Amino acid sequence: MALPDDGLPAEFGFIARVFRPLAGDGALDLRDDAAVFAPPAGRQLVMAADAMVEGMHFLPDDPADTVGRKLLRCNLSDLAAMDATPLGYLLTVSMPPVRDEAWFAGFAAGLAQDQQEYGITLLGGDTTSTTGPLVLSLTVVGHVAPGMALRRGNARVGDGLWVTGTIGDGAMGLLARRGEVPDPDGYLAGRYQLPRPRLGLGLGGIASAGMDISDGLVQDLGHMARESGVGAVIHAGQVPLSPAVRALGPQWLPTCLGGGDDYELLLAVPDAHEALMLEHAQQRGVQVSRIGQVVAGTGVRVLDGGGAEMVLARRGWSHVKDGA
Repeated sequence: MALPDDGLPAEFGFIARVFRPLAGDGALDLRDDAAVFAPPAGRQLVMAADAMVEGMHFLPDDPADTVGRKLLRCNLSDLAAMDATPLGYLLTVSMPPVRDEAWFAGFAAGLAQDQQEYGITLLGGDTTSTTGPLVLSLTVVGHVAPGMALRRGNARVGDGLWVTGTIGDGAMGLLARRGEVPDPDGYLAGRYQLPRPRLGLGLGGIASAGMDISDGLVQDLGHMARESGVGAVIHAGQVPLSPAVRALGPQWLPTCLGGGDDYELLLAVPDAHEALMLEHAQQRGVQVSRIGQVVAGTGVRVLDGGGAEMVLARRGWSHVKDGA
């Protein structure tokens, strides 16, 4: 095997140059088979994994640094959904020939930027080659106080349904990147490329249930309702939309309700805890909006301003087709 100037086999030289600067405590400088670290005393570990495939989760011409940041932020959003604190992550990269080291240097620069912002470091991972599209997989590790992880299966009848931020920016941002809707200041494209994980809200013990919105508001609320054994009602007029989305017109509301890539939080909150939840959100500068309520029954109903049920052609995104 040919050795580059740094004296390492090609793959290990690539790892040393591109990814070793991202390594933190426990990673053993990316020189061993696995990471070794101790979680904070008295805390439970929380782990999640997400993959991104070129052409499916990001566009081939998306800047390399935003691809790295989106990959990390999508996983951090899973930690936020459980009210967990980030600790570290593992990264797997399947590289096609068309992506050179310069591209991955940009990718790693994006990761480094968000490592600094979110207080997390690389623990290890794997690199491999592929003849298909670029495939990236990240496993994130966090921690939470014992018994305080926010779950999606504990919503109760009477809880209010709340979301952070605005809904539909991710779905409309993808359309903007494809040139299908105007985006004069690039706001929507930016929301698609760079989610905003809502870490640190401290809602464990305040919200009954929570999850992040990745595959569409209506579909993800359906997951929460099913796991909790309840029904849910969304008042479409109360769903918060950004000024950029509102400027596109009301015809895009169904797309916002059923589109993915928002990575905002969906929360079920008892009325008695509403004021405390609002206080926590305000302290962290996060917008929260009540969009409906948990009801007896099953399924999710979306009501328009007149109280009539809306029929949505698409309620969310799935990578597995029905019957598969």
